[in-house]
Amino acid sequence: MYSIIVVPPPTTEDESHRTQIRMAPGDRLSFGRSDSDNDLTIAHEGVSRRAGEITAQGAFWILSNHSREQTYVVENPEGAGEHIKVGPGRLDAPVPFEFSRIVLPAAGDLLPIEVWAPRHDYRSEDGLDGATTAPAFSVDRTKRYFAVLAALCEPRLRGEPHAPPPTVDQVVDRLRPNWPAASRTSVQWNIDYLAVKLRLKPAPETADTGPRLNGKKESLVSLALRFDLVREDDLVVLTEPASGRVTR
Repeated sequence: MYSIIVVPPPTTEDESHRTQIRMAPGDRLSFGRSDSDNDLTIAHEGVSRRAGEITAQGAFWILSNHSREQTYVVENPEGAGEHIKVGPGRLDAPVPFEFSRIVLPAAGDLLPIEVWAPRHDYRSEDGLDGATTAPAFSVDRTKRYFAVLAALCEPRLRGEPHAPPPTVDQVVDRLRPNWPAASRTSVQWNIDYLAVKLRLKPAPETADTGPRLNGKKESLVSLALRFDLVREDDLVVLTEPASGRVTR
């Protein structure tokens, strides 16, 4: 059973149809500039002859960096800028992201290798009796506050990992087609309510002037994406009809 899919850097030959290499648990895929020493050849003068190796490990994968000088960065394109660095000579670095992009610095170019790990393993229900565990975060997807939270998270869920959260006015504009009564006051009320509901630390009473790098909206987006409180399929709440949704 295949568990890892590797998509090599694009070439002029496969721009319209990217090659996919499927790996089963235990499979290894070496990559580099040399035709004879690697399973995947990356024909670029800035790539080491034996650049590295990807190993499938069940539902995840590990990366070895065989270069002498280059650090590889593994990005999570679906997250909020998360990444790990794999230094020269590092072996068997585990990668925690379901969808990843290995970025190889190559003589002025940045070459992407996409790696997908779509397989998920779950334990079966054990049927234990007793009280259920209280949820870590209790959110109701039928409430307006969830639509506000989804609007705040939307840019990063749409593939802009470093995008700042939308302004209150932008959230109002995003929600107004399905929530005609949306206003700056009502959206800000929901943001303040979310900060209390999700138990964010209260902001200091005084702060330095200038841009707020860790403001309330930024903290809400970071928490929601880190713990999957809002996923890409939840963005449907931004377009579904207002009827049936609970408003403040």
